[in-house]
Amino acid sequence: MGEMNKTDLKDIEKIEKEISAEVSKMIPTKDFIEPSILYEELLKRIRKYHPSEDVSLVEKAYRVAESAHTGQVRKSGEPYIIHPLYVAIILAELEMDKETIVAGILHDVVEDTVMTDDEIKAEFGEEVELLVDGVTKLGQLSYDGDKIEVQAENLRKMFLAMAKDIRVIIIKLADRLHNMRTLKYMKPEKQKEKARETMDIYAPIAQRLGISKIKIELEDLSLKYLEPEAYYDLVEKVAQRKSVRDEYVQSLVDEVGKYIDEAGIKASIVGRAKHFFSIYKKMVNQGKTLDQIYDLFAIRIIVKDVKNCYAALGVIHEKYKPIPGRFKDYIAMPKPNMYQSLHTTLIGPNGQPFEIQIRTEEMHRTSEYGIAAHWKYKEASNGGGISGEEAKLSWLRQILEWQQDLSDNKEFMSLLKSDLDLFSDAVFCFTPTGDVKNLPRGSTPIDFAYNIHTAVGNKMIGAKVNGKLVPIDYKIRNGDRIEVLTSQNSRGPSHDWLNIVKSTQAKNKINQWFRNEFKEENIQKGKELLHNYCKVKGVQLSDINKPEYQVKVQRKYGFRDWNSVLASVGHGGLKEAQIINRMMEEYRREHAKKLTDEQILALAEGEKEKAAVKPKERSKSGIIVKGLTDVAVHFSKCCGPVPGDEIVGFVTRGRGVSVHRTDCINIIQLPESERVRLIDAEWQQGAAEEAMGGRYLAEIKIFCNNRTGLLVDISRIFMEREIDIDSINSRTSKKGVATISVQFHTKGKDEMNSLMDKIRMIDSVFDIKRTTG
Repeated sequence: MGEMNKTDLKDIEKIEKEISAEVSKMIPTKDFIEPSILYEELLKRIRKYHPSEDVSLVEKAYRVAESAHTGQVRKSGEPYIIHPLYVAIILAELEMDKETIVAGILHDVVEDTVMTDDEIKAEFGEEVELLVDGVTKLGQLSYDGDKIEVQAENLRKMFLAMAKDIRVIIIKLADRLHNMRTLKYMKPEKQKEKARETMDIYAPIAQRLGISKIKIELEDLSLKYLEPEAYYDLVEKVAQRKSVRDEYVQSLVDEVGKYIDEAGIKASIVGRAKHFFSIYKKMVNQGKTLDQIYDLFAIRIIVKDVKNCYAALGVIHEKYKPIPGRFKDYIAMPKPNMYQSLHTTLIGPNGQPFEIQIRTEEMHRTSEYGIAAHWKYKEASNGGGISGEEAKLSWLRQILEWQQDLSDNKEFMSLLKSDLDLFSDAVFCFTPTGDVKNLPRGSTPIDFAYNIHTAVGNKMIGAKVNGKLVPIDYKIRNGDRIEVLTSQNSRGPSHDWLNIVKSTQAKNKINQWFRNEFKEENIQKGKELLHNYCKVKGVQLSDINKPEYQVKVQRKYGFRDWNSVLASVGHGGLKEAQIINRMMEEYRREHAKKLTDEQILALAEGEKEKAAVKPKERSKSGIIVKGLTDVAVHFSKCCGPVPGDEIVGFVTRGRGVSVHRTDCINIIQLPESERVRLIDAEWQQGAAEEAMGGRYLAEIKIFCNNRTGLLVDISRIFMEREIDIDSINSRTSKKGVATISVQFHTKGKDEMNSLMDKIRMIDSVFDIKRTTG
């Protein structure tokens, strides 16, 4: 922060609090407030939105917590009861139900062993007891500082999957928010540790649940302790421009309001400043200074219904010039956290870009409170039922595609608990040392063992789940602690395991073990299968089983020797028909070629010299098409063939021959009328040492569960093998499954297979495929 004196720092902290309150619209924490005053503030907040005057449950919880925490003080020197009261106030600001607020007040009582779970159940009911118990268990999860970067994604998913009630997570977020607000009383190393944990785990949870009020403040507070110099510098610079910016924003709000009003659309229009962390992230990602970032604010238009959202958008696009590619329709395609809005970026009157967000009142509430928005209830003036607007749980319809009127909140909670599984595609379990493992739903202890290490899976003889022996086909559940039992005397995996395991990774490793372990048996079996096939088809095996034909087959399928081909046939990797048919083609081609040569020699003596020279030529592409090496050849981009792949040529119109893999979708789906253009092609001996310095363009797709540091781990493997990446693209589905496409140059199939085997060992990767068109 440079040479900043205490007066300057106090001024900046004052400005920081003003701007933060303006952005998050949350009541800031004040130091050293009497607990009784805070309690009155809590009741005031509850009565503001809750129709019932009965606060006896809250009163009882406050008295119990006050008694339990008597004599305890926080690091700041304040009475400890201040903390649970602030947690309850934050929950009241989110307009949560009374049970959640009571659990917020009591969340530390069980930990301090003042009351047991049963006593809380007897005093406050089963619902409150379950919430307090859930928060206590989440507090017991430990973090390994060295692994926090790697496990952040898994841990936050684990929180959600373990929680039987999402309100548990909301209480935990409120707890963390107040702790972050008072972090200045902790030691510097503890400040950084808590801030990193908050940035990696708690802020993303708030984001996923759509609670922007909490998410914004958690991110800003984390930045404050992780990058203090950058944070205070940013606060100071934003403060310097605040008056000019406010004036400009207000002029835009007035102008936009005028256009909307003239169109006959009833709307509320406000200007919104962006929070510090979002500005900082933009500066870092785009490599810009604050002066170069124009969209430090957004204009928000809130209308009555969806129809008026699009009507307002039409008015805005007519009056201002929209920037191409900056329009997003989150109403038609909501974000996974239920967020809905229309976003568009426009050129302002003075040429400066500005953003407009258009949404309904219900969408606005969901954007501010996220999943918490749907715990607020309003009783009609006669005291019965829920208002019609509150019954429209649009986010639930989008996820579960069902709609029904709810008579009370308990019915809503019951449906949510039983029907809504936020992460239905994965289970999260623990190793004996407490590491979190992410597996496909339906996985067994065998999948878990191979996820740990190939050797663990191969030597596995049984498993314990939560300390008890289980069968190997046991379906892993969220939160299970799994111990794999191994033995050096194990004979290895069973063929039956292939029918039990769920993950592609486990299946690949089991198949790999069988290929390596039974190679001699597979070679013998392969010989028998080829012999039997020839016998059935009436083919004389001795005519075609010649070294020169074997080499052709090896080259076509990418094997180093003939025994490897036989072993592949033996374990089912290749069909005997593929091998025999290929050898038969070579046999026929050789005999047909002799006849053609004699005809050519008879027709022109000059061609004899050419024919003698051609076989000695080397193809620049590494490809021989129909026995010729001088034909114009190019590799197709759709499937990226490399030496070792089975290939075929396609005679294009005016561009020579395009080479494809035989499993390319474009070749498989080729119309019959075009199949006459297909031509035999094969790799020339030593193709991997020819064109492009022995490098051929290839593309693979990696399927994995998204997490922090995943791209770094993948890139490291390419770097270690000195393989240059041409391009890398990643996209993540709503369920958190990332698909990463990587284009690179390789020498051939052997190098590629070795690379793919290595990538499969990366944590979170569950499948890899080559692009086939």
